Amino acid sequence: MEWRTRVRRPRSRARSGPARRQRVGAEGRPLMELVVFVIAAAMVIVGALGVILRPNPVHAALSLVLTLFGVAVHFVALEAHFLAAVQVIVYAGAIVVLFLFVIMLLGVDRTEDISIEPFKVQRPMALVVGVGVIGLVTAAVSSSRDAIGRGNGLEIPTVTGDNDSNVRQIARSVFGDYVVAFELTSVLLVVAVVGTVMLTRRIKTGKGES
Repeated sequence: MEWRTRVRRPRSRARSGPARRQRVGAEGRPLMELVVFVIAAAMVIVGALGVILRPNPVHAALSLVLTLFGVAVHFVALEAHFLAAVQVIVYAGAIVVLFLFVIMLLGVDRTEDISIEPFKVQRPMALVVGVGVIGLVTAAVSSSRDAIGRGNGLEIPTVTGDNDSNVRQIARSVFGDYVVAFELTSVLLVVAVVGTVMLTRRIKTGKGES
């Protein structure tokens, strides 16, 4: 009996080893998720404060990149990998670069006298271009709704061949139910660029800079 018990003890330890590791891993997973959440939240808050408090517009734009990366980490934690990729590629990679190009190429940090209008016809041209953009957006929205109503917009090919993929559902929602909001996003980006120029420019007055 003693010899049998001595032989069985290593087997019982071998059986309890993987179960113990699995239990420890399950207990450590919520702690790891909490740590990732706290780090990502700190990135978002620090980046947002940098956007508000940084006097240099380039540094403010880089702080915005930090905020967008923190939001992307939150998307990954929520298993929304497509939104996380869009957050990094589109917003951090394209929109912030657009803001930086506007700030650097236009030289909005230089002092300007806004009472001087270099082009006399720029305001009528801006009105014509604005009306044309509104017409294009309206035509795009109406054509998208007609295509989706006929069922042509629902034939979206996927790589895996899955008819109910996540990307397909997002495309159906964006270009179907929320097509107006999606088209208005372009107008919002234009307004954001104009706001970036107006907030970072220095106006020359009679008493000096303001």
